[in-house]
Amino acid sequence: MKNPFLVGEKIYLRTITESDLNENYREWFNDEEVCRYNSHHRFPNYDENMRDYYETTIKSRANLILAICDKETDAHIGNIALENIDTLNKSAEFAIVIGDKSYWGRGAGKEAGRLILEHGFEELNLHRIYCGTQDGNTGMQKLAVSLGMKEEGRRREAMYKNGAYTDIVEFGLLRKDFGTGD
Repeated sequence: MKNPFLVGEKIYLRTITESDLNENYREWFNDEEVCRYNSHHRFPNYDENMRDYYETTIKSRANLILAICDKETDAHIGNIALENIDTLNKSAEFAIVIGDKSYWGRGAGKEAGRLILEHGFEELNLHRIYCGTQDGNTGMQKLAVSLGMKEEGRRREAMYKNGAYTDIVEFGLLRKDFGTGD
């Protein structure tokens, strides 16, 4: 394992480095299938974009963005984040992308999600962690529910993508409910 930050059974989370901004990483965000339900893939991603993203977003104290890596191979398979960390209201937004499609449906997202939620509640002392996803993104909705999040509402026609407006389904989890099995 290369500089693990949080360690699970099959995956570990580590900081993203400049060397991660390689061809595979850029390809994830240029891949229509990987980005079908997120806000990426509207403009091409170039090396300069990725470096700007690294400097302004990944290094920001308002965001905790980590690489998801396979413990056996050290392969960087995706990213997971607590973004828009609000220290006053003790909340943050959960985000995840599994860029390596060979890991889809294999539990890496759930394991990474449990690790970062636990870190958010126990180490960052957050009260609430939330996320939103397009109405059609059943994979993310199932992940949110499997992590204990509750559906909290819907923002109607809040995202324009692929020529149509879609609703955003909002989920949230309170610290007191984390790990209760509800």
